[in-house]
Amino acid sequence: MAREDWQEVGLVDELGARELTQVRVKGTALALSFKGGQYHVISGACNHEGGPLGEGRLDGDYVVCPWHYWKFHHATGAGEPGFEDDRVPSYDTKVEGGRLYVNLVPTTPRHKNPHEPHPLARKVERGEGPVRVAGLSTTVMDVDHPRYSGSDDLLETALRHAEAALGCETELIRLRELSFRHCEGFYSKAARACTWPCSITQMDMGDQLDRVYEAIVHWADVVLVATPIRWGAPSSLYFKMAERMNCVQNQVTTHNRVLLRTKVAGFIIVGGQDNIQAVAGQMLGFFGELGFLFPQFPYVAHSRGWTAEDMERNVAFVKKSRELHEGAEELVTRSVELASRLLAGEGTPEHICRGGRKAHRMAETEA
Repeated sequence: MAREDWQEVGLVDELGARELTQVRVKGTALALSFKGGQYHVISGACNHEGGPLGEGRLDGDYVVCPWHYWKFHHATGAGEPGFEDDRVPSYDTKVEGGRLYVNLVPTTPRHKNPHEPHPLARKVERGEGPVRVAGLSTTVMDVDHPRYSGSDDLLETALRHAEAALGCETELIRLRELSFRHCEGFYSKAARACTWPCSITQMDMGDQLDRVYEAIVHWADVVLVATPIRWGAPSSLYFKMAERMNCVQNQVTTHNRVLLRTKVAGFIIVGGQDNIQAVAGQMLGFFGELGFLFPQFPYVAHSRGWTAEDMERNVAFVKKSRELHEGAEELVTRSVELASRLLAGEGTPEHICRGGRKAHRMAETEA
């Protein structure tokens, strides 16, 4: 005879007010649905990352997880068509005396189909070879109608110097040439909903920010980020990328896992107006939170100031300025020298403790 463990959920008059509800009965998270006058219960924990299914929504007969949109049948717990074997437990229900009861002995078991890990999920290990420098251009422009960019020009100068004079391997990534989605706020739902690799990258094979993740986390020893100044701030592409980098930083918060070690960042900032120090401050703060280290004098910058609304002259100045181009070469030299010392183990602790928000473990209520 099948074992039973019937437990009261609540009054049907109250539970029927919503078509989907997350409830907890004797410590078990459940997704309770009310559809067509019938109550059904499946597990409240998604197979993917444990998202609260009952806080999602109903799409026809399927419960959609609020974290990453996996779907499970509201009555059987089976995955959506094509993924039926990826199922969550389902539970019997009954109504007695105006109260809903659930049998906590599941009718069907949980079953997780094996999924190949995303290539980015591999262990972070540096291979043999010279120092590797990745340049990230965040300048926005129409790729079919390119124009001159001062920040790009200085970045390319730095990369040429790194390769020709310093013997480095280099890679230039222009964000404007990549198709990638904006951050969709998984962290705003729950800290653990923001995963590594990024949930968007895992779900969308066409999302090309994987090139940036690959370069920053797995390949590069030095990252040079170049940006124009747009209304006193870095470019919109920079912020679009930065928001998607939360998945790197969040690994420290949720798992005390530092993905970036012995990595160096430097910055190239060029604008038609002032506010260089504020732009540099934002970039230093953000990349510091990711785990990057910085050389002495970690950025080169140029601006003709607020009153110099003459971009033609600004462009001509950057093109012709030997000082700025030498400054870009010196920046990458300082960055490579620091990376070389770090790779040689000079002054690098074996374990980097938490810092800032990450100085504290997540509270039990958060976890």
